[in-house]
Amino acid sequence: MKQNAVPCTVYRGGTSRGVFFKESDLPKSKSAQEQIFMSAMDAYNPSQVNGLGSGTSHTSKVIVIHETDSEQACLAYTFYQVGIGEAIVDSAGTCGNLMAAVGAYAIDEGLAKVPSADGMCDVTVLNHNINRLVRIEVPIVDGAAQVDGDYLMAGIVHTGAKISVSILSPGGGKTGTTFPAEMRSELVADEQKFSVTISDIVNPFIFVNAQDFGLDGSESNDILSQNQHLLTQLETLRVQGAVSAGMAETIEAAKEVPSIPKIALVAPPRDYFTTSGVEVKAEEIDIIARMISMGKFHRTFAGSGLYNLASTLLIDGTIPNDCYTSSEQKQLQNIRIGHPDGIAEVTVELTEDGKDVAAVGLDRTARRILEGQCYVPSWL
Repeated sequence: MKQNAVPCTVYRGGTSRGVFFKESDLPKSKSAQEQIFMSAMDAYNPSQVNGLGSGTSHTSKVIVIHETDSEQACLAYTFYQVGIGEAIVDSAGTCGNLMAAVGAYAIDEGLAKVPSADGMCDVTVLNHNINRLVRIEVPIVDGAAQVDGDYLMAGIVHTGAKISVSILSPGGGKTGTTFPAEMRSELVADEQKFSVTISDIVNPFIFVNAQDFGLDGSESNDILSQNQHLLTQLETLRVQGAVSAGMAETIEAAKEVPSIPKIALVAPPRDYFTTSGVEVKAEEIDIIARMISMGKFHRTFAGSGLYNLASTLLIDGTIPNDCYTSSEQKQLQNIRIGHPDGIAEVTVELTEDGKDVAAVGLDRTARRILEGQCYVPSWL
Protein backbone atom coordinates (compact mmCIF):
# COMPACT_ATOMS: atom_id res chain seq x y z
CA MET A 1 0.00 0.00 0.00
CA LYS A 2 1.16 3.53 -0.65
CA GLN A 3 1.74 6.00 2.17
CA ASN A 4 -0.93 8.47 3.21
CA ALA A 5 -0.13 12.20 2.81
CA VAL A 6 -1.04 14.83 5.39
CA PRO A 7 -0.47 18.58 4.70
CA CYS A 8 1.96 20.22 7.13
CA THR A 9 4.30 23.14 7.65
CA VAL A 10 7.63 23.19 9.50
CA TYR A 11 8.68 26.20 11.57
CA ARG A 12 11.56 27.08 13.82
CA GLY A 13 10.59 29.21 16.76
CA GLY A 14 13.35 30.31 19.13
CA THR A 15 15.56 27.26 19.69
CA SER A 16 12.81 24.76 18.91
CA ARG A 17 11.49 23.29 15.70
CA GLY A 18 8.03 21.83 15.14
CA VAL A 19 5.71 20.37 12.53
CA PHE A 20 2.43 22.30 12.23
CA PHE A 21 -0.80 20.57 11.25
CA LYS A 22 -4.27 22.03 10.79
CA GLU A 23 -6.89 20.17 12.79
CA SER A 24 -9.11 20.12 9.70
CA ASP A 25 -6.48 18.06 7.85
CA LEU A 26 -6.27 15.40 10.56
CA PRO A 27 -8.52 12.40 11.25
CA LYS A 28 -11.05 12.80 14.07
CA SER A 29 -9.63 9.88 16.04
CA LYS A 30 -7.17 10.94 18.75
CA SER A 31 -5.30 7.66 18.33
CA ALA A 32 -4.95 8.17 14.59
CA GLN A 33 -3.69 11.72 15.15
CA GLU A 34 -1.04 10.49 17.58
CA GLN A 35 0.12 7.88 15.08
CA ILE A 36 0.62 10.64 12.52
CA PHE A 37 2.60 12.76 15.01
CA MET A 38 4.84 9.84 15.98
CA SER A 39 5.43 8.96 12.34
CA ALA A 40 6.21 12.57 11.43
CA MET A 41 8.89 12.80 14.12
CA ASP A 42 9.86 9.09 14.14
CA ALA A 43 9.23 8.58 17.83
CA TYR A 44 10.29 4.95 17.49
CA ASN A 45 14.04 5.45 16.90
CA PRO A 46 16.35 7.32 19.29
CA SER A 47 18.02 8.97 16.28
CA GLN A 48 14.62 9.80 14.69
CA VAL A 49 16.31 9.02 11.38
CA ASN A 50 13.02 7.86 9.86
CA GLY A 51 11.24 11.18 10.42
CA LEU A 52 11.67 14.91 10.89
CA GLY A 53 12.94 14.86 14.48
CA SER A 54 16.64 15.17 15.28
CA GLY A 55 16.91 13.07 18.41
CA THR A 56 16.47 16.06 20.72
CA SER A 57 13.53 17.19 22.83
CA HIS A 58 13.52 20.67 21.28
CA THR A 59 13.07 19.33 17.73
CA SER A 60 10.55 16.54 18.44
CA LYS A 61 7.48 18.77 18.59
CA VAL A 62 4.10 19.15 16.95
CA ILE A 63 1.61 22.04 16.85
CA VAL A 64 -2.03 21.53 15.88
CA ILE A 65 -3.88 24.67 14.78
CA HIS A 66 -7.58 24.93 15.64
CA GLU A 67 -10.26 27.36 14.55
CA THR A 68 -11.70 29.39 17.42
CA ASP A 69 -14.84 31.36 18.18
CA SER A 70 -12.94 33.55 20.65
CA GLU A 71 -13.34 37.27 20.05
CA GLN A 72 -9.89 37.82 21.54
CA ALA A 73 -7.86 35.21 19.61
CA CYS A 74 -7.41 34.67 15.87
CA LEU A 75 -6.61 30.99 16.37
CA ALA A 76 -6.22 28.35 19.06
CA TYR A 77 -3.53 25.70 19.15
CA THR A 78 -2.31 22.65 21.04
CA PHE A 79 1.33 21.70 21.52
CA TYR A 80 2.51 18.07 21.60
CA GLN A 81 5.86 16.74 22.77
CA VAL A 82 6.71 13.56 20.87
CA GLY A 83 8.88 10.79 22.31
CA ILE A 84 12.44 10.02 21.23
CA GLY A 85 12.90 6.26 21.03
CA GLU A 86 9.53 5.93 22.78
CA ALA A 87 6.01 5.85 21.34
CA ILE A 88 4.82 8.86 23.36
CA VAL A 89 2.66 11.86 22.45
CA ASP A 90 2.30 14.24 25.39
CA SER A 91 0.20 17.42 25.51
CA ALA A 92 0.55 17.99 29.26
CA GLY A 93 3.08 20.81 28.86
CA THR A 94 3.66 23.54 26.31
CA CYS A 95 6.54 25.15 24.39
CA GLY A 96 7.52 28.77 24.94
CA ASN A 97 9.84 28.93 21.93
CA LEU A 98 7.27 27.80 19.39
CA MET A 99 4.85 30.50 20.56
CA ALA A 100 6.83 32.89 18.35
CA ALA A 101 6.36 30.53 15.41
CA VAL A 102 2.60 30.35 16.06
CA GLY A 103 2.49 34.13 15.71
CA ALA A 104 4.38 33.96 12.41
CA TYR A 105 2.09 31.14 11.23
CA ALA A 106 -1.02 33.24 11.95
CA ILE A 107 0.39 35.97 9.70
CA ASP A 108 1.62 33.67 6.94
CA GLU A 109 -1.66 31.75 6.78
CA GLY A 110 -3.83 34.87 6.72
CA LEU A 111 -5.48 34.09 10.06
CA ALA A 112 -4.51 37.37 11.72
CA LYS A 113 -5.63 40.83 10.64
CA VAL A 114 -2.55 42.29 8.98
CA PRO A 115 -2.02 46.07 8.60
CA SER A 116 -1.77 47.37 5.05
CA ALA A 117 1.69 48.80 5.64
CA ASP A 118 4.86 47.05 6.76
CA GLY A 119 5.54 47.22 10.49
CA MET A 120 4.36 45.42 13.60
CA CYS A 121 1.28 43.23 13.82
CA ASP A 122 -0.28 42.31 17.18
CA VAL A 123 -1.43 38.70 17.17
CA THR A 124 -3.39 37.10 20.01
CA VAL A 125 -3.74 33.31 20.16
CA LEU A 126 -5.18 30.86 22.67
CA ASN A 127 -2.90 28.12 23.95
CA HIS A 128 -5.06 25.11 24.83
CA ASN A 129 -2.32 23.41 26.88
CA ILE A 130 -2.35 26.12 29.55
CA ASN A 131 -5.67 27.77 28.60
CA ARG A 132 -4.00 31.18 28.42
CA LEU A 133 -4.00 33.98 25.88
CA VAL A 134 -0.64 34.70 24.28
CA ARG A 135 0.05 38.09 22.69
CA ILE A 136 2.70 38.09 19.99
CA GLU A 137 4.17 41.14 18.25
CA VAL A 138 5.25 40.01 14.79
CA PRO A 139 7.08 42.28 12.32
CA ILE A 140 5.63 41.98 8.82
CA VAL A 141 6.90 42.78 5.35
CA ASP A 142 4.82 42.46 2.17
CA GLY A 143 2.00 40.93 4.22
CA ALA A 144 4.10 38.03 5.58
CA ALA A 145 6.01 37.44 8.80
CA GLN A 146 9.42 39.07 8.49
CA VAL A 147 12.40 36.72 8.80
CA ASP A 148 15.46 38.93 8.26
CA GLY A 149 16.52 41.28 11.02
CA ASP A 150 19.32 42.29 13.35
CA TYR A 151 18.19 40.48 16.52
CA LEU A 152 20.54 37.69 17.62
CA MET A 153 19.27 35.21 20.19
CA ALA A 154 21.45 32.68 22.00
CA GLY A 155 21.39 29.26 20.39
CA ILE A 156 20.84 30.58 16.83
CA VAL A 157 23.79 31.53 14.60
CA HIS A 158 22.06 34.03 12.30
CA THR A 159 20.21 37.19 13.25
CA GLY A 160 16.50 37.53 12.54
CA ALA A 161 13.44 39.69 12.99
CA LYS A 162 12.57 40.09 16.66
CA ILE A 163 9.21 38.63 17.73
CA SER A 164 7.98 39.59 21.20
CA VAL A 165 5.87 37.03 23.07
CA SER A 166 3.86 37.85 26.20
CA ILE A 167 1.75 35.40 28.22
CA LEU A 168 -0.99 36.93 30.36
CA SER A 169 -1.63 35.66 33.92
CA PRO A 170 0.70 32.69 33.33
CA GLY A 171 0.54 31.13 36.79
CA GLY A 172 -1.38 27.95 37.62
CA GLY A 173 -2.12 26.76 34.11
CA LYS A 174 -1.78 23.10 35.07
CA THR A 175 -2.33 22.94 38.81
CA GLY A 176 -4.54 25.97 39.42
CA THR A 177 -1.96 27.78 41.52
CA THR A 178 1.48 29.30 40.90
CA PHE A 179 3.10 27.38 43.75
CA PRO A 180 1.24 24.07 44.16
CA ALA A 181 3.54 22.86 46.95
CA GLU A 182 4.30 26.14 48.78
CA MET A 183 7.44 28.16 48.08
CA ARG A 184 9.63 25.29 49.26
CA SER A 185 9.20 21.63 49.96
CA GLU A 186 11.50 18.72 50.72
CA LEU A 187 11.94 15.72 48.44
CA VAL A 188 14.14 12.67 48.94
CA ALA A 189 16.63 10.94 46.63
CA ASP A 190 19.12 8.31 47.83
CA GLU A 191 17.91 8.91 51.40
CA GLN A 192 19.06 12.53 51.12
CA LYS A 193 16.65 15.44 51.54
CA PHE A 194 16.66 18.19 48.94
CA SER A 195 14.94 21.55 49.26
CA VAL A 196 13.00 22.39 46.08
CA THR A 197 10.61 24.97 44.67
CA ILE A 198 7.80 23.69 42.47
CA SER A 199 6.49 26.49 40.29
CA ASP A 200 3.63 26.31 37.78
CA ILE A 201 4.20 29.24 35.43
CA VAL A 202 3.59 28.40 31.74
CA ASN A 203 5.03 24.90 32.34
CA PRO A 204 5.44 23.35 35.80
CA PHE A 205 9.09 23.22 36.90
CA ILE A 206 11.01 21.93 39.89
CA PHE A 207 14.01 24.07 40.80
CA VAL A 208 16.90 22.70 42.86
CA ASN A 209 20.15 24.32 43.94
CA ALA A 210 23.11 22.94 41.97
CA GLN A 211 25.31 23.25 45.05
CA ASP A 212 23.21 20.60 46.83
CA PHE A 213 24.59 18.12 44.28
CA GLY A 214 28.21 19.21 44.64
CA LEU A 215 28.04 21.38 41.51
CA ASP A 216 28.68 25.08 40.94
CA GLY A 217 26.09 25.34 38.16
CA SER A 218 28.50 26.29 35.38
CA GLU A 219 29.27 22.72 34.30
CA SER A 220 28.85 21.94 30.61
CA ASN A 221 26.12 19.66 29.30
CA ASP A 222 28.80 17.14 28.27
CA ILE A 223 29.94 16.81 31.87
CA LEU A 224 26.43 16.76 33.32
CA SER A 225 25.13 14.23 30.80
CA GLN A 226 27.85 11.75 31.77
CA ASN A 227 26.79 11.87 35.43
CA GLN A 228 24.23 9.05 35.48
CA HIS A 229 23.89 9.25 39.26
CA LEU A 230 22.87 12.91 38.95
CA LEU A 231 20.36 12.11 36.21
CA THR A 232 18.84 9.34 38.33
CA GLN A 233 18.60 11.60 41.38
CA LEU A 234 16.94 14.39 39.40
CA GLU A 235 14.41 12.01 37.85
CA THR A 236 13.60 10.68 41.32
CA LEU A 237 12.96 14.22 42.53
CA ARG A 238 10.98 15.06 39.40
CA VAL A 239 8.43 12.27 39.84
CA GLN A 240 8.17 12.91 43.58
CA GLY A 241 7.55 16.57 42.84
CA ALA A 242 4.75 15.68 40.44
CA VAL A 243 2.99 13.84 43.27
CA SER A 244 3.66 16.65 45.78
CA ALA A 245 2.19 19.19 43.36
CA GLY A 246 -0.93 17.10 42.81
CA MET A 247 -0.06 16.48 39.17
CA ALA A 248 0.00 12.71 39.65
CA GLU A 249 -1.50 10.42 42.26
CA THR A 250 1.40 7.97 42.36
CA ILE A 251 5.08 7.78 41.43
CA GLU A 252 4.24 5.31 38.68
CA ALA A 253 1.64 7.67 37.24
CA ALA A 254 4.20 10.51 37.28
CA LYS A 255 6.68 8.38 35.34
CA GLU A 256 4.09 7.99 32.57
CA VAL A 257 4.17 11.77 31.92
CA PRO A 258 7.84 12.54 31.16
CA SER A 259 7.28 16.05 29.78
CA ILE A 260 6.14 17.80 32.99
CA PRO A 261 7.07 18.82 35.51
CA LYS A 262 10.52 19.53 34.20
CA ILE A 263 13.45 19.93 36.57
CA ALA A 264 16.31 22.42 36.53
CA LEU A 265 19.52 23.12 38.44
CA VAL A 266 20.07 26.77 39.40
CA ALA A 267 23.07 28.59 40.84
CA PRO A 268 24.26 32.15 41.57
CA PRO A 269 26.06 33.99 38.73
CA ARG A 270 29.66 33.06 37.94
CA ASP A 271 31.94 33.14 34.91
CA TYR A 272 31.59 30.23 32.49
CA PHE A 273 32.08 29.25 28.85
CA THR A 274 29.15 28.42 26.62
CA THR A 275 28.87 25.37 24.38
CA SER A 276 30.04 27.62 21.54
CA GLY A 277 33.15 28.65 23.50
CA VAL A 278 31.99 32.18 24.34
CA GLU A 279 32.80 33.45 27.83
CA VAL A 280 29.87 34.66 29.93
CA LYS A 281 30.85 36.93 32.82
CA ALA A 282 29.06 36.77 36.16
CA GLU A 283 28.06 40.44 35.98
CA GLU A 284 26.21 39.80 32.68
CA ILE A 285 23.63 37.44 34.22
CA ASP A 286 21.31 37.17 37.20
CA ILE A 287 21.30 33.36 37.53
CA ILE A 288 22.80 30.21 35.97
CA ALA A 289 20.46 27.39 34.98
CA ARG A 290 20.64 23.91 33.45
CA MET A 291 17.47 21.93 32.72
CA ILE A 292 16.43 18.41 31.83
CA SER A 293 13.76 17.70 29.23
CA MET A 294 12.58 14.18 28.41
CA GLY A 295 15.47 12.67 30.37
CA LYS A 296 18.25 14.70 28.72
CA PHE A 297 19.97 17.99 29.49
CA HIS A 298 18.57 20.68 27.20
CA ARG A 299 21.00 22.19 24.69
CA THR A 300 19.96 25.71 25.75
CA PHE A 301 16.90 26.18 27.99
CA ALA A 302 13.25 25.69 27.08
CA GLY A 303 11.34 28.91 26.44
CA SER A 304 8.64 27.84 28.88
CA GLY A 305 11.36 27.28 31.46
CA LEU A 306 12.82 30.73 30.88
CA TYR A 307 9.40 32.26 31.59
CA ASN A 308 9.03 30.17 34.73
CA LEU A 309 12.53 30.68 36.10
CA ALA A 310 12.61 34.45 35.56
CA SER A 311 9.26 34.82 37.30
CA THR A 312 10.07 32.52 40.20
CA LEU A 313 13.44 34.22 40.72
CA LEU A 314 11.71 37.50 41.62
CA ILE A 315 9.44 36.01 44.28
CA ASP A 316 10.82 35.91 47.82
CA GLY A 317 11.23 32.52 49.48
CA THR A 318 11.96 30.45 46.37
CA ILE A 319 15.12 28.49 45.52
CA PRO A 320 15.86 30.66 42.44
CA ASN A 321 15.41 33.79 44.56
CA ASP A 322 18.22 32.54 46.82
CA CYS A 323 20.56 32.85 43.82
CA TYR A 324 19.49 36.41 43.01
CA THR A 325 21.61 39.14 44.57
CA SER A 326 19.80 42.25 43.34
CA SER A 327 18.12 44.38 46.00
CA GLU A 328 15.77 46.01 43.49
CA GLN A 329 12.07 45.29 43.99
CA LYS A 330 10.51 46.75 40.87
CA GLN A 331 7.17 45.50 39.58
CA LEU A 332 8.56 45.19 36.02
CA GLN A 333 12.02 43.73 35.58
CA ASN A 334 14.28 42.28 32.91
CA ILE A 335 15.94 39.03 34.04
CA ARG A 336 19.11 37.64 32.43
CA ILE A 337 19.44 33.86 32.53
CA GLY A 338 22.77 32.18 31.77
CA HIS A 339 22.13 28.84 30.03
CA PRO A 340 24.54 26.38 28.34
CA ASP A 341 24.73 28.32 25.07
CA GLY A 342 24.40 31.93 26.12
CA ILE A 343 22.13 34.47 27.80
CA ALA A 344 18.36 34.80 27.53
CA GLU A 345 16.52 37.90 28.71
CA VAL A 346 12.97 37.67 30.04
CA THR A 347 10.64 40.51 30.99
CA VAL A 348 8.56 39.83 34.10
CA GLU A 349 5.68 41.90 35.47
CA LEU A 350 4.66 40.98 38.99
CA THR A 351 1.29 41.62 40.59
CA GLU A 352 1.10 44.68 42.85
CA ASP A 353 1.74 42.61 46.00
CA GLY A 354 4.81 41.00 44.41
CA LYS A 355 3.59 37.48 45.19
CA ASP A 356 2.47 36.39 41.73
CA VAL A 357 3.05 37.07 38.03
CA ALA A 358 0.86 39.38 35.95
CA ALA A 359 2.63 38.77 32.64
CA VAL A 360 5.87 37.34 31.33
CA GLY A 361 7.54 38.09 28.00
CA LEU A 362 10.39 36.89 25.83
CA ASP A 363 11.93 37.97 22.52
CA ARG A 364 12.50 35.24 19.92
CA THR A 365 12.97 34.83 16.18
CA ALA A 366 11.12 32.41 13.92
CA ARG A 367 11.30 31.08 10.39
CA ARG A 368 9.03 29.12 8.09
CA ILE A 369 11.22 26.27 6.82
CA LEU A 370 9.03 23.96 4.77
CA GLU A 371 5.52 23.54 3.48
CA GLY A 372 4.30 20.30 2.00
CA GLN A 373 2.98 16.89 2.90
CA CYS A 374 4.03 14.48 5.63
CA TYR A 375 3.87 10.85 4.48
CA VAL A 376 2.48 8.34 6.94
CA PRO A 377 3.41 4.66 6.36
CA SER A 378 0.55 2.24 5.82
CA TRP A 379 1.76 0.07 8.69
CA LEU A 380 0.59 2.63 11.23
